[in-house]
Amino acid sequence: MSAAELRASASLASVFALRLFGMFVILPVFALWAQGRPGWNLTLVGIAMGAYGLVQGCLQIPFGWLSDRRGRKPIIYVGLAIMAGGSFLCAVADSPWMVILGRALQGAGAISGTVIAFAADLTHESQRTKVMAIIGSTIGAMFGLSFVLGPFLARGIGVPGIFALTGVLCIVAMAVVRFAVPDAPPSTAGAAPASFGSVLRDGELARLNVGIFALHAVLMAMFVVVPVALVRAGLPAADHWWVYLSTVTAGFLLMLPGVVGPLALRDRAVFLASIVIVGISLGVLAAGLDRVGAIVAALVIFFAGFNVLEAKLPALVSRAAPRGARGAATGVYSSVQFLGTFAGAAAGGALAQHFGPGSALAGCLVAVVAWLAVAWGMSPLVPTPPRAAGN
Repeated sequence: MSAAELRASASLASVFALRLFGMFVILPVFALWAQGRPGWNLTLVGIAMGAYGLVQGCLQIPFGWLSDRRGRKPIIYVGLAIMAGGSFLCAVADSPWMVILGRALQGAGAISGTVIAFAADLTHESQRTKVMAIIGSTIGAMFGLSFVLGPFLARGIGVPGIFALTGVLCIVAMAVVRFAVPDAPPSTAGAAPASFGSVLRDGELARLNVGIFALHAVLMAMFVVVPVALVRAGLPAADHWWVYLSTVTAGFLLMLPGVVGPLALRDRAVFLASIVIVGISLGVLAAGLDRVGAIVAALVIFFAGFNVLEAKLPALVSRAAPRGARGAATGVYSSVQFLGTFAGAAAGGALAQHFGPGSALAGCLVAVVAWLAVAWGMSPLVPTPPRAAGN
C-alpha cells in the first residue's frame, strides 16, 4: 500500500471507530439498564436497540446515491451532525419512546456506505481487501473496546452519559474528515454514475447483501440475550467486562489468518467456513446458556467468524459494484446491514420475552443456515492487479 492509501485507510477507519464506539458500547449495558425502569420491557429494549438500524436501513441508499453525485465529504458531514443530534436527544430522554426517537435520529446519520465507497475511491482495487480489513479490524477493535469499557462507563457516567459521549465523538469524527481524510481524486469525485438498477440486478451483490443482513441480525439478537444470560448464570454485570475483553481479543486473533496471508486469497472458502463457524457458535451458546464457561466459549467462536465476515463483506461489495455506482452499491449494502440490525434486535427481544432466550438463538441459527444456502453459489472475486507506471 502507498503512503496515501495508508493515510486514507487509517483516517477513514478512525471515522468508523469514533462513530461506532458509542453504538457498540450500548450493547452490553442497555438491556440491563432498562430492566426495572418505568415503562420498559424486553420488547421495547429490542425496538430501542434496533430503531437505529431501521432508519439506517432506510437512508443508506439515498445517502450513497447522493454521495455519487454531490461528493463523499459533504454527505459524511451531514450524517455525523444528524447522528450527534440524536445522541444528545437520547442523553436527555426521560421515557422509552423518547429514547427510541433519539435512536432513530442516530440512525438517520446513515453514512456507512458512503465511507466504504470513499475508502474504495482512495485506494487501488488490488489493495482493497487490505483496506477493508484495516477498517473491519478497527471496527472489531472498537467492538471489543466498547464491550470492555461499557460496564465501567455505565457505572461512571450512566447510559445517558454514554449517549452524550457518542454525540461528542461524532463531532470529533467531523474534524477528522475535515483535517485528516484526503479529498477524492478528480476521476472519482465527479464520475458519471451508473444505473441504480444495475446495482439491484447484480446477483453477486444480492448474495453479499443477504449475508450482511443475516450477520447483523444475529449479532443484535445475541446481545439481547447474552448480557441477561450471563447474570442468570451467576456473573454480576460489573464483571462482564472480562468476558467481552477475552472473547473479542481471542476472536480477533483467530480471525487474522482469514484476512491476511495466503488464506485471505481464498475468498469463497474462507467466507463459507466463517458462516459455518458463526452457526457453530450459536449451537454452543444455546446448549450452555446457564453456564458462564459455555457462553465464553460460544462468544470466542462467534467473534472469530464474525470478524472475518465483517472484513470480507465490504471488500467483496466494493469489488463487485458496477463502475460508477460504488456509492449506490455500498449504500444498498449498508442499508440492508442496518435493516438486519433492526430485525435482529426487534425479533430477538420479542422472541426472548415471549418464548425464552433459546427461541431467539434458534431463530438466529435458521438465519445462518439460510445465509449459507444463498452464499454457496458465490463466485470467487479476484482483484485486478495494479497497472505498471506508464501503462
